[in-house]
Amino acid sequence: MQIDKMDNEALKQVFRNLHFKITNDVNPDSIIDVLLSKNILCDNDYYELRRVPDSRSRCRDLFALLYLSSHPETFIQLRRALLQYKYDWIVDDIDEQLASATAQLHLGDSADGRLVSVNSS
Repeated sequence: MQIDKMDNEALKQVFRNLHFKITNDVNPDSIIDVLLSKNILCDNDYYELRRVPDSRSRCRDLFALLYLSSHPETFIQLRRALLQYKYDWIVDDIDEQLASATAQLHLGDSADGRLVSVNSS
């Protein structure tokens, strides 16, 4: 699946939907290292996360920082990090939910080409 910059907000929502699963199944240490190297996390964030003693709490704290991030590729880079560290089953769930959400959108008939929801709910 090709992920581009326009998908970051959609990915953010998908990660929120899968938050419980990810915080239970992912060891955040290597992902934190990747996100630091991609400038998604700053040095202070990295230092504070490394001080959290247990993995699940560290993962929760990581996600709290990521949800607040204004970096335009936060969740794109997070997805790539999950792939890099062999969390294929989580990436499959992410891609499935992203494809489902994208299928509910289409280009509007308006001149400005805004995305409009197929569902009116």
